[in-house]
This record gives sequence, structure tokens and C-alpha cells, in this order.
Amino acid sequence: MQTILTDFYTLDSYEMAENGSYTAKIRLNKDHDIFKGHFPGNPVTPGVCMMQIVKELTEEFTGKKLFLKSASNVKFMAIINPFETPELTMSLDVSENGNDIKVKNTTAFGETIALKMSVNYTTI
Repeated sequence: MQTILTDFYTLDSYEMAENGSYTAKIRLNKDHDIFKGHFPGNPVTPGVCMMQIVKELTEEFTGKKLFLKSASNVKFMAIINPFETPELTMSLDVSENGNDIKVKNTTAFGETIALKMSVNYTTI
């Protein structure tokens, strides 16, 4: 899998349901340089990085290179601290229509939902 977030996270496992949705388990790299600047002494996973992970996972699952067209209902609901909660569960409901791919994502650690969003990609 090609990624712009080099060594930022590891895809530990994933499963595909019969309806085309995916559940992925990822692990954040708490020692990544991003966390040294965001924020020193109180690391927080940047929202834009979480959005990029969703894109990269969708590319992995569909086998297609994608470009973000739009995002809606993006709700950051909890802080993701890579030292406290490095293991995340990401649910992706993926639907394809020609060159358009829609994804509804929920990201959680334990029982806590950290992110919900809907995104539209086009294949490139």
C-alpha cells in the first residue's frame, strides 16, 4: 500500500462484510514526528491525518487511486492521543458508482467514537 503518511500507522487487520463494508484495525505510531509538533507534551492525532487514513484504506480495499471530491458531516468527537489509544477501529461503508466512490466512516477506540464523516472520491 502506498501512503503519504509514511510510518504513521499500521494496518493490523481488516474484514469485509457481505454488504461491502469494511472494518479495519489500525495502530498509530506514537513516535512519529507529526506528534512532536501536534502538540508537544500533549500529542493529538490531526484530523487531516485521520481523513488521509480513510482515503488510503479505501484505496487499499478498492484497488483504485482516489481523489477527494467532497466531505460532509465531518465530526471529530474525541481526541485521539496515540500514547493513550493507539489502536483504532475504522468502519468504512464503501459504495461505488462508476468513477465515484462514497465512503461513510466511523472511527473509534474502545467504545468511544472519535470521528464520523462521509466522503466522496473520484478515481484518478
